[in-house]
Amino acid sequence: MRILSLCRAATAGAVVLVALGTTGSPAFARSGSQVSVVHGIPGQAVDVYVNGKKTIPDFQPGKVAGPLTLPAGKYDIALTKPGDAIGDALLTVAGAEVPGDANISLVAHLGTDGKPVLTPFVNDTAKLAAGKARLIVRHTAAAPAVDIRAGGDPVFTSLTNPDEAKADVAAGTVSADVVLAGTQTRVLGPTDLDLREGTATIVYAVGSAEDKTLDVVSQTITGLHSAPGGVPGGNGGRADLGTPLPWYGVGIAGLLLAVFGLARTVTGRR
Repeated sequence: MRILSLCRAATAGAVVLVALGTTGSPAFARSGSQVSVVHGIPGQAVDVYVNGKKTIPDFQPGKVAGPLTLPAGKYDIALTKPGDAIGDALLTVAGAEVPGDANISLVAHLGTDGKPVLTPFVNDTAKLAAGKARLIVRHTAAAPAVDIRAGGDPVFTSLTNPDEAKADVAAGTVSADVVLAGTQTRVLGPTDLDLREGTATIVYAVGSAEDKTLDVVSQTITGLHSAPGGVPGGNGGRADLGTPLPWYGVGIAGLLLAVFGLARTVTGRR
């Protein structure tokens, strides 16, 4: 498995804003939201259309575009093969609602049936205590339930598509892998995660177990420090995971689908 990486597309935000005929608003603006787009559909580059305008051309699998600053409102989103018309879209979302003052990740990935879907997640950007980092794991792969282990010990168990789990931990480096739930059968990893103080590291499991395309995509949100900052964290450079980590967010994707109004509008085809 290749090393976790954050593939930033800084210019995508400006492209989207121009296409929408808006001007960028700062992250603290109450009317705007920070929206990142995560490409987790294996083997298929796409053009991303927002409100009928091509905003992210030739978007490659495994990359993260944004964050884009979008005003609150409703948006029509379509993903096509590069150069195809919107009428031949692989995936469409009509009237997706973007609330104000939120940090959102829109993830194009495979559902449990192996078909492309788009799932919104609201990212937790609450301030972190000094020396802490936030780890968020999201199951967005066409694969069975999995356990996520740190140092060989399960910390998140029985995670299913499209749910998430998260915890605030001591900053540092931790060796993580993914196994089939309740087994020792490794499907991803191990890999070292650099959990930096004052950041949220989001790890997405993507791809298909049946097609042997399972992989990971990572996203990092910075600026979550709370005063005082700069306090050394970790245990010998390793995140302190000796205490069982709390569960959060199981079933959150279903709630988000209802909040965003996507449940009835998302359609996909291969």
